[in-house]
Formats: sequence, structure tokens, C-alpha cells
Amino acid sequence: MLELTTEELKQYFKDDIFKQISAVADTLGVECYVVGGYVRDIFLQRPSKDIDVVVVGSGIVVAEALGKRLGRGAHVSVFRNFGTAQLKYRGTEVEFVGARKESYTHDSRKPVVEDGTLEDDQNRRDFTINALAVCLNASRYGELVDPFDGIEDLKERTIRTPLDPDVTFSDDPLRMMRCIRFATQLKFYIDDETFEALGRNRERISIISRERIADELNKIILSPVPSRGFIDLDRCGLLELIFPELVKLQGVETRNGKGHKDNFYHTLEVLDNISKQTDNLWLRWAALLHDIAKPVTKRWEPRIGWTFHNHNFVGAKMVPDIFRKMKLPMNEKMKYVQKLVGLHMRPIVIADEEVTDSAVRRLLFEAGDDIDDLMLLCEADITSKNRERKERFLNNFQLVRRKLKDLEERDRIRNFQPPVSGEEIMKVFNLPPCPKVGSLKSAIKDAILDGVIPNEHDAAYEFMLQRAKKMGLDKVE
Repeated sequence: MLELTTEELKQYFKDDIFKQISAVADTLGVECYVVGGYVRDIFLQRPSKDIDVVVVGSGIVVAEALGKRLGRGAHVSVFRNFGTAQLKYRGTEVEFVGARKESYTHDSRKPVVEDGTLEDDQNRRDFTINALAVCLNASRYGELVDPFDGIEDLKERTIRTPLDPDVTFSDDPLRMMRCIRFATQLKFYIDDETFEALGRNRERISIISRERIADELNKIILSPVPSRGFIDLDRCGLLELIFPELVKLQGVETRNGKGHKDNFYHTLEVLDNISKQTDNLWLRWAALLHDIAKPVTKRWEPRIGWTFHNHNFVGAKMVPDIFRKMKLPMNEKMKYVQKLVGLHMRPIVIADEEVTDSAVRRLLFEAGDDIDDLMLLCEADITSKNRERKERFLNNFQLVRRKLKDLEERDRIRNFQPPVSGEEIMKVFNLPPCPKVGSLKSAIKDAILDGVIPNEHDAAYEFMLQRAKKMGLDKVE
């Protein structure tokens, strides 16, 4: 972490926009500070675009005056109900708000707001590392205001609330999700007193909308090592309230000396593995949900041991309900996750057996453009502690990948449609839309996927005539 004097800190506020804000604030005779994440990320040497400015007075008045001063190219949006304003200027966005103090009722996270001092405003901040402020007034330009030793917490890599954590979390329970999210994103630790308050106040999460919870959950999933967040959510008791299906994966049951792996920790390992390879949020969701149906498909079979037959298909059916409940998008993103959950066992089965052209063709046909993401998921899913078994699977996956590439180049199977269409079948045999048309079209598709005929019109047409003859259909001359 950077150690900065006031003079050194000034260098991070040398852009013209800060000088202009300073001049406007001094002209109006009000105190003005950059607060929160922008200041925090300077010390952490992280890029940050979110510039939040607190004015001891009216943030709207300062924003409007700044817009007039900057002239053309400056656009100010005012939100009077919230007492805030946003200024956009040459690719930079600045949020202005008046310093305020807040009080809460038990059934809402929307506070009663009053004008306040800088101290009042810093008191209402969620965490000490987000309560840092840098003055923009000329007489104190670049001066850091840190009443809660946020700099020390940055050095110690600690998340802590400025005031009593029970009050902080009870007032606005979304801060509990933010607490774990920041700890996960920054790879920080949560102060013991703060963490214990998470457990005591976890039931308060019920007043937070599913959309806001999902937004924080997505940020945890997009963190470098997302398992940290899910383990903390589980430890404090929040996970069973917001995502009970995931908690049900926990535990190992042993019978006759045979146990199964803990599917909760396996899932988190798969999520971490995939996160090393991709920032695709929905592929990470697929990793999180790939085994979600194991608890409901778990069976004991005396000759085999524990089984989870068809957990991929059952899991795919669970995806829409989980997305709907969590207010995640019910569109092609959900269908993408559902598809990968449903198919995630296919490459593993192929890799564990002889890698046949037919099996790979069918996999390519069903996965389509998502085949590369599916293969990433399947490779991430190999978490065996048996080094030889893990190497064998990964080597076989490379063989599957080579076959996928070769067959795609040769047969053009990805997203293919049978070269003889349903309309052509109906015309050749003078048939209306009926099961026989579908049967012929499926037979052609299967013949191509099984390598019986090439993916070409003439070969498919000839195959159709032969199959139709067996069905008692004659070509119309």
C-alpha cells in the first residue's frame, strides 16, 4: 500500500476537473471533499473512475455552478429527491452530494436524511476504508481526513465499520453483503467484531430486494478468488438465507466405509478454477450451479456406492427457478447457464471412454458456439486429488479438443441444420407436416452425426430416399 504525504497526495488531484471543483467551492464559500472509493483506491494503487464529492452545503448548487463554469461539453443531471447531482465532462463523471446525517426505521433501509457536517457524513459510511476524504479547498488542498484510522485498516488489510457494526448492519443490511464483497474483491480480512455482527444481524437481509442482493453476489462471483466470499457468507449464516440450494451441497455421508466428496467445497474449487480462465460472469454462474442437483439425485446403491444419476439434467431444470427467485435475467444468459449445466457431464464421459468421432460430433452439435466454454467448465471440474487420474482426464480432454477442431473443419457440424430441409422432404413425397417428416429429418441428422454420411446435400438426399422406401414412402415424380 502507498504511504503518501499531503504533497504527494496532491499529485493524484492535479487533473483540471479537481482544480475547477476547488475554485467553485471556494467562490461559494463551502467545504468540499472527494470521499470514498476514489480515495481508497489511490492508496491501494487500483484504477477507479467513481469520483464522489461531498459538499458541506448543497452538492446540487456546486454541481450546477461547476457546469456553468465549464461551459460547453459539461452536462449536469440533478436528482432533487435524493439531494444529488451528476456532472459529465470530457469522459469524466463526478457525483455531488451534500454532507448529511441519517437515521433509520427498523423496517426500511431508506434513511431519514438531514443536512450535516463532514463528520456526520463520514460517520454514516459503511467501512473505515470507505470513509477517507481529501479536501479540495485551496487552503487545505490534498489534506487527508481520516477519523477512523482507515489508512491503518488498509495497511492491515481489514474491513471494519466506523461505528458500532450492529447499528451499521441493522440500519442498512445490504452493507452485510458489501462487507463480504469488499473483503473478497480486495482479499482483505473482516475484523472479528464486524464479522460477529454479520451473524447477529443476518435475518435483517430479508428487507433487502433480491435485485440488490444479486448485484452484490455477482460482484463476489467476479472476484479473483470468489470462494472466499461464499465461505464467509456461509460462516456468518447469510448464505442459507439468500442461496439455500448451495448450502444443501454441504456435507459428506459415509455408508459401509464409502463416502462422497463434499460437493459444496468441490463447487467452490471449480468456481475458483474457472475464474482463473475467464471473466465471463455467466460461465462462472454455470460453474457455481453445475452440481446444484446432487442433493436431490443422491442415492445409495449397495454394489456401487453413492450415485448422483442425471444430476446434470435435473440441475438444468433447476436453473430457471433459481434465476427467477434471485431476479437474475430470464433471457439468453439463463439459457446459456442452463445449457452448460445440462451438458457438463458429456465431455467427461467422452474423455473417460474411447473418444469416438460420433460422440464428439454429437457434443459439438448440441453445444454449438458454446463448446469452448463447455470445455473450460469441464476442465475446471476435474478436482481429483489423485494426480494420475487428473492427468488422464486432462490429457483426454486435449484429445477431445483436437477431435472437435478436426471434425468442425471437416464436417461443419457446429450449429448445423440437416442439408435436406423439412420443406424439401414434404415436397419430394407430397406430405403435409406430420411425424413422418420429422422422423426422416431426424434420421438424416443422426446419420450425419454418426458419420454414416457426410454433411452434404446429395449424400443426405440419397439417404433420405433409402430411409423413406423402408417407411413405405414413394417419391412423387
